[in-house]
Amino acid sequence: MPHDRLSKQLEDSVAELASAGRAKGAESVVRAVVPARDGHGPRYLLEGKGDRQFLRMNSNSYLGLSLRDEMVEAEERAVRHMGTGPGAVRFISGTWKAHVDLEQRLAAFHGREAAMIFSSAYATVMGTLPALIGEETCVISDALNHNCIINAIRLGRPARKQVYAHLDLGELEGLLKAERGLSRRVIVVTDGIFSMRGDHAPLDEIMALARKYDSDFGENVLVVVDDSHGVGAFGANGRGTEDHTGSEPVDLLVGTLGKAFGVNGGYVTGAASFIAYLRETSPFYIYSNPITPGEAAAAVTAIDFVDSPAGKKLLGHLREMTALFEKGLGDLGLDTIPGAHPVVPLMVRDTARTSALVKHLRANGILATGLNYPVVPKGDEEIRFQISADHTPADIAQALEVLASFG
Repeated sequence: MPHDRLSKQLEDSVAELASAGRAKGAESVVRAVVPARDGHGPRYLLEGKGDRQFLRMNSNSYLGLSLRDEMVEAEERAVRHMGTGPGAVRFISGTWKAHVDLEQRLAAFHGREAAMIFSSAYATVMGTLPALIGEETCVISDALNHNCIINAIRLGRPARKQVYAHLDLGELEGLLKAERGLSRRVIVVTDGIFSMRGDHAPLDEIMALARKYDSDFGENVLVVVDDSHGVGAFGANGRGTEDHTGSEPVDLLVGTLGKAFGVNGGYVTGAASFIAYLRETSPFYIYSNPITPGEAAAAVTAIDFVDSPAGKKLLGHLREMTALFEKGLGDLGLDTIPGAHPVVPLMVRDTARTSALVKHLRANGILATGLNYPVVPKGDEEIRFQISADHTPADIAQALEVLASFG
């Protein structure tokens, strides 16, 4: 069946995205990893670039765990015992002991009653928020929340949606006051770490506000946090933004296994009643295969490692490399948003210059991600650097030297 007219429309749409600067463009293909050596961290070989080695500073693998021998061995052992895939959705025959073990370990790691895993953190948010939104629910959301939260709210179609200015707790409190008598249930939802900027939500203060107004609503004020960039990489114990801010446990915490833990998949953890309800009502859980048993086994190994003395040491090194890079940017007179998280934005504040600098970095063996308008507001154009625990002082020095050579 011919589809020439539709194909032309789709091609025009892609071209329009590209001209507006919103197309993600061609993807780099990693074909091999060169192990760490001689005081440098691992290097990456890209398809079409021959033997040129690249320093990756745009990875969410904040602890570098995916390359560790114990992680690889844990996954290989599980694959040999249980095969490469679950073979079904959970409620049919796709629940394996590795999945149950992982959920129990996640709940214990976060000090919660229960946890459940999804195929990704994006699917977790999409499968959690809409299931909690009723006919008399108001959702209050930070203005810079991740796309998954925005789409989950759209899917849930709450009676009211309110957005407060980024980290503006005065406005958040005003919205909570305004909802009294209008809503039976309020859900305050926020990122833990805001992935574009590396700043974090003050969860201790947000929880205090939620508890302050909780009695005004028949079905409570719930706080839901997506801390995918925080868990495993932030806080003295790697528990994420709760750990860093000293917050009491939020009502539902979403995390990922695919960033600091170095594997794949997402999860939500909280009270047993919430998790039992979500298992019965979330289509993203019910009708999707889970992660593989091998991935689940590797994830348990990752959590155990973060909880070990070696894990604490690695977290300390990550903080040191983050601080070293931030100081280097300051010494060069470059603009950044200070913070303890390993997302370190270089605020270029100009689209053409951001694109040129990304090309300069790549030409000199550094992989970093540029974020231009309209992905970010005009004036906030940036290069998002992401520090990893497998970076070394020599790696940081290399990246700063390349930045300095741009002029």
